[in-house]
Amino acid sequence: MASSEQKQKHLLIVEDDPGLQSQLRWCFEDYEVLIAEDRESALAELRRHEPGVVLQDLGLPPDPEGVSEGLATLQEILALRPETKVIVVTGHGDQENALRAVGLGAYDFYQKPVDDEILHLIVQRAYQMFDLEQENQRLLRREGVSPLDGIIASGPKMLEVCRMVEKVAPTNATTLLLGESGTGKELLARALHSLSNRVDENFVAINCAAIPENLLESELFGHEKGAFTGAIKQTQGKVELANNGTLFLDEVGDMPLSLQAKLLRFLQERVVERVGGRTEIPVDVRVVCATNKNLEQCIADGRFREDLFYRISEITINIPPLRERKGERVVLARSLLIKHAESHSRSLKGFSPDAERAIQAHSWPGNVRELENKIRGAIIMTEGKQITSADLGLAEDAPSEDLNLREVRRNAEVAAVRRAIANASGNISKSAKLLGITRPTLYDLMDKYDIPLPK
Repeated sequence: MASSEQKQKHLLIVEDDPGLQSQLRWCFEDYEVLIAEDRESALAELRRHEPGVVLQDLGLPPDPEGVSEGLATLQEILALRPETKVIVVTGHGDQENALRAVGLGAYDFYQKPVDDEILHLIVQRAYQMFDLEQENQRLLRREGVSPLDGIIASGPKMLEVCRMVEKVAPTNATTLLLGESGTGKELLARALHSLSNRVDENFVAINCAAIPENLLESELFGHEKGAFTGAIKQTQGKVELANNGTLFLDEVGDMPLSLQAKLLRFLQERVVERVGGRTEIPVDVRVVCATNKNLEQCIADGRFREDLFYRISEITINIPPLRERKGERVVLARSLLIKHAESHSRSLKGFSPDAERAIQAHSWPGNVRELENKIRGAIIMTEGKQITSADLGLAEDAPSEDLNLREVRRNAEVAAVRRAIANASGNISKSAKLLGITRPTLYDLMDKYDIPLPK
């Protein structure tokens, strides 16, 4: 028996054959079925009910023997609601037009004659994918500011990073964030501050690679009047300004050796001496460091003090690069699009299918920062309602689409299972519920696709 939750789901069937309409209505009695016979009525139902899945025949009047009207209807449906999953139904053996439809953005295709059970399974999986994507959107749009605001984590690696941040934040442990440039180290440092009991005090950041060596000591520890040429007044350093709060030392691996000794003394004694001064000033500060350098190699090369390394890495958090977060790229891109489209007062309907493929295919050497810059530029340059791969400047990165139906379905199942497990933080029962399947079925899928049990 169908659940009440399923009965609430709308399924739009675009079909002009009365006999097939009746068959499909009976096949999908566990959905609230909407029937449309042509493009105009289909678009009207789409606007009125916003169904998550559309089952559409390609042969529609006034061209029931051809596909021109069906393809045009498909394009208008996706232009109105890009998130809708459209499954096109084609004549027996008409694979060429089925592939054309998928190339235009259809989620899947099915060839007549209709097998009720197989078609029902295809629609069910399409709705599961739609629901997962909608849940991600709800999480991205939720009201209020989270301490981890701006950090998108739907994959296991980033979820583990977020869990570590939540555990470490309430402590005073000196934390080292390791990750490539552009992975969001400062964002995580701010999250550590926001989740700590120091949240109402200052968060002070300094980039150790951006300040000349002869000025960095003064920036960190301050100076007395007359300490050097140009020191016309007493000035507090970043460490003092962060008193009772959090000090973030970005690119600490680039700190000169001479200053590393003074930083080590501060971390051990929790006192500072301003340049040109003799007074020891006690400071209560939580220290978070970050670098894109391999500090162990720097130690071996004599460019970083081993004792300082152990002092700043009481807790070490490794941030994965974007190329290792394949399942999260499009989710992250959509979040950034929502954020920056609003700031530019643009009303955009997401990414085109070719843009999403390009986002998945690109290696993103500049990580999240590169993705954000691409999206900012695309919002300004696009002339349509959807961001395309050309708008992103990634046209050459878009791969030829894999249109092998078995492989497409396999990839969709693997992606859906992984995303559900990530969204449920590894809880198998919750994951199965998100997917609309039983726990044994989920275990079977994990075994079939060699998806490991979450730790």
